[in-house]
Amino acid sequence: MSDVSFTQGPPETVLEPEPEDLRAALRDADGRDAVAAVAARWPRSLEAWSQLGDLGRDDVEAYAYYRVGYHRGLDRLRQSGWRGSGYVRWRHESNRGFLRSLEGLRRTAEAIGEADEADRCTQFLRQLDPDWPPPDA
Repeated sequence: MSDVSFTQGPPETVLEPEPEDLRAALRDADGRDAVAAVAARWPRSLEAWSQLGDLGRDDVEAYAYYRVGYHRGLDRLRQSGWRGSGYVRWRHESNRGFLRSLEGLRRTAEAIGEADEADRCTQFLRQLDPDWPPPDA
C-alpha cells in the first residue's frame, strides 16, 4: 500500500522580490526614457516592463512592453518552480509586476482588436488569482 498525500489545493508560487537597487531606480525614474533606461540595465525586471507598458506612447507600443513583461514573467515563474498551473496571487507584492504585465496585455489586446487574446488573458488572470481583479490593481 502506498502513502497518499493530500494537499491544500493548487500550489502557490511567489516570485522573489526584485533587487532593492532596481526598485529604487524605478522609484526615482521620471518618465518613459528613465524607466526605459532601468529596463535596459535590468532587462529581467517585471516591474520595469509593466511600467514601460503604462508609459507607452500608443496601444501598440504599450502592448509590446506588456508582452515582454508577460513572457519574462513566465520565465521567472518557471524558474521559481511553477509548472503551468497553480496560484500566482496579487497579494504578494513580488508577483505584481507579472500580473500588471498580464493585465496590461489584456487591456491593450482588447484595444487593438485582439478579443481572443484579451479573453485568454482574462481567464489566465482568474486562474492565477481567483480574487482577480483586486481592489488596488
